[in-house]
Parts: sequence; C-alpha cells; structure tokens
Amino acid sequence: MRTATVHELKKELQNLSANELVELCLSLTKYKKDNKEFLTYLLFDAHNKQQFTDDVKQEIDKQFSELNPQINLYYAKKSLRKILRLIGRYTKYLNDKAISAELHIYFCNKLKNSGIPFQKSEQLIKLYNNQLKK
Repeated sequence: MRTATVHELKKELQNLSANELVELCLSLTKYKKDNKEFLTYLLFDAHNKQQFTDDVKQEIDKQFSELNPQINLYYAKKSLRKILRLIGRYTKYLNDKAISAELHIYFCNKLKNSGIPFQKSEQLIKLYNNQLKK
C-alpha cells in the first residue's frame, strides 16, 4: 500500500465536510496514544506554550520524585530514559527549539540535584552529556 504525500492528503481533506473531518480525526485517535496526545495538545494547549511547558516540568518533577537516589544504577538509567522519551515526545509537539532546550536543561538540573550517583556509570554520563549537547 502506497502512502499518500502531504499535498495529496491536504487536497483530499479540503474536499471533506466538517462532520467527515471530525469523524476522521476521532478515528485517528482510536489507534494510537500519540495521536490522541497530539490532538489534545493542538486543541487545548497550543495557544499557551508556557503553561504547557510548566505542565511538562511538573510531570518531570513527578517522575523524579518517584526515583529513589539509592536505586541500582541500571534501574535509574531505565527511569531516566523513560523521562527523556516523555521530553522528546512533548518537544516534538511544541516544535520550538528554545522550549526544547529549556526542557533538556531542566532535566539536567533535576538529574544533578536528584542525588543519583550518575558519575559512577559510563552510560549515565553519556546520557547526561548528550542532553547537554541538545
């Protein structure tokens, strides 16, 4: 099956009625959580990026609060990668490099202040340095 280009999709979507567009959007959200999250962002949060950024920071804080600083570094790495996937997903929605940089800096500061001895693990040092580069 061939995937249509963006131009073809746009042309076809312009021919649909408002009700058909609503049904099409709702059917997209049924199949993938990312589609539902992105549509939620576009409808409710796109007009206020600062509030959305603050909400993402609160989610990062929540994830870090669930981390135990005495945890095995293997499990800490898994949890940190989970947080980074969350940041990556939300920065993709925002499509703003300044806010993306702000979130990555926020992550680095939280990691430094978390008490996790990430300096003992080569993988976590690389993870931290990659976030600094971003």
